[in-house]
Amino acid sequence: MMSRWQKIEKEYAWLKTEYYDFDEDKGIVEKYKIIKPPTFIFLNKEGEEILRLHGEICNKELSDIINMIKNR
Repeated sequence: MMSRWQKIEKEYAWLKTEYYDFDEDKGIVEKYKIIKPPTFIFLNKEGEEILRLHGEICNKELSDIINMIKNR
C-alpha cells in the first residue's frame, strides 16, 4: 500500500498523510481502536474521523474517496 499512497500523495499535494506502525505506535493504535493493519482513517479539518477503511484499496478507489471527502 505504501507505493499506492506515494502516487496518491504526488497527485494530491494538498493531502496531509501520516503513517504509523501497528506494532510500534501503540498509542495511536489504542487511540483510534485499530484492530488490524492496514487501516486508513480519514479525518476532517477539525480532526474528527469521517471515514475508516480496512485492507488493500486500489488507486481508483482511493482517488474517488479523496475527491469525495476533499472539502470536509
